[in-house]
Amino acid sequence: MGPRIVVSFDAADGIVPGQTQVKNKAVTLGVVQGVSLSPDMTHADVTIQMSGIDPHTLNEHTRFWVVSPRINGASITGLDTLFSGAYIAMDPGKPGEGRYQNHFKGLEAPPGIRSDKPGSTYWLVSSSLESLGAGAPIFYRDVQVGEILGYTMPPGGEGPLLIKAFVKAPYDHYLRQDSRFWNVSGMQIGFGAGGMDIRLQSFQALLSGGVAFGRPDKAQMEEDTPSALPNSVFHLYKTKEDADNARYRHKVPVLTYVDTAVAGLTEGSKVTMFGLQVGQVTGVHLELGDKRHNPRVRVEMQLEPERVIADDELASVQRSDLISDFVAEGMRASVQNVSFLTGEAMIALSFVHEKGHEPPEVKRENGVAVIPSQPGGMDSILQSVSTITDKISAMPLTQIGDHLNDILMHSDERLRSPEITRSLAGLSGSLVALNHLLDHADEHLPELMTNLNGTLAQARTMLSSYGGNPDFRRNLEELIVQLTRMSRSFHQLADYLDHHPSSFITGRGP
Repeated sequence: MGPRIVVSFDAADGIVPGQTQVKNKAVTLGVVQGVSLSPDMTHADVTIQMSGIDPHTLNEHTRFWVVSPRINGASITGLDTLFSGAYIAMDPGKPGEGRYQNHFKGLEAPPGIRSDKPGSTYWLVSSSLESLGAGAPIFYRDVQVGEILGYTMPPGGEGPLLIKAFVKAPYDHYLRQDSRFWNVSGMQIGFGAGGMDIRLQSFQALLSGGVAFGRPDKAQMEEDTPSALPNSVFHLYKTKEDADNARYRHKVPVLTYVDTAVAGLTEGSKVTMFGLQVGQVTGVHLELGDKRHNPRVRVEMQLEPERVIADDELASVQRSDLISDFVAEGMRASVQNVSFLTGEAMIALSFVHEKGHEPPEVKRENGVAVIPSQPGGMDSILQSVSTITDKISAMPLTQIGDHLNDILMHSDERLRSPEITRSLAGLSGSLVALNHLLDHADEHLPELMTNLNGTLAQARTMLSSYGGNPDFRRNLEELIVQLTRMSRSFHQLADYLDHHPSSFITGRGP
């Protein structure tokens, strides 16, 4: 016969005296002899007769719990008890450790790990538990390597939570001092340049939550980083992206003020330059304004030079004031939309070239540089449209309309004046006379040409009769030449008027 022990449980559900057994690794080590209620009626005392066990295995590290059908997240345990009934499981703890005892406090739930399971425990610090619970899996490179054992609330309920995690051997040796833990609970859905991105670690993590750990990309090449010691403390990040960003140790605080809508801009939003992330937003606050300025939004940021600058150039960058140089070259901050579907926004740093303006000096608030801002996205387009609208509104359209009406009114009066009426009547008479001349031009020109030809014939006759006088002959020859030219000119005039009768009014064309 073995020793007789007493195990106290909050309730004795499923425990039957003489029938319920105590087992370890499916081997029976004792039988329940009796169940009684404590004198203060706060718990049930279960008396167990142990057999075939060394009394030294019963110590302060020994644990007992009731095995029954249990659903924990995505795992279901104790289904075999549906037919055989509940039993009490025992974990003896590490042999040779602790003092012998015969009274124990039973566990209300199965422990996360058994004493004979090799591995190491660690602590995770988080501001919230979210969907993590006891039994939630721990992943390393998509392989389940451990589980969450439980959590501890801070004193007074204020402050971060301490989550106890267990990593099985040999995976605990993969955990280094620079490793990062992040939450993989549920399903992560995002919209990027490639469309919708859906991430799901496992079906179990979807139901019961989960945690994953890994090392930064650059740190994976350094094998000399020491392994994490048991009970080391790590920060639990909300996402893998947050865990990756934690490796950037050099941060440059800056801020900007915007007077446009900042919907979708929150803590953790990206800060980009030429489309590449160079930092993140650390705070968004509304300032109601005072006598110096109107209401505006204060956006606090942290620039991370390590994202775009090599390690060997980081020292030289820290010694120089790049922010002042960039602002002098036209760097401005603006709020840009990342996705119209999700409404996510970010801060974009861009360079503008303002002709005729002196570069502004960088202002500082408590040593933090203030980057000038400008409207971005739809706000920039709406501001441009508003500027054009304001210019149109500033035009004296009413006065211009009044002047046009006045001009039209006075023009009508001038057209009806006696002077214009007499001028139009005289012009009409001139047109009638010109039409009469054109109508009779064909009748008079042939008669004129006939007379001219007769004159030329008489001149030739006189030349032949008085050919003996040289002077007379020379004068007559000149007369004949001039008459011939005149005749040719009349011929050309008659032909031109025949084809262009309107030349009497418009003149000869080019």
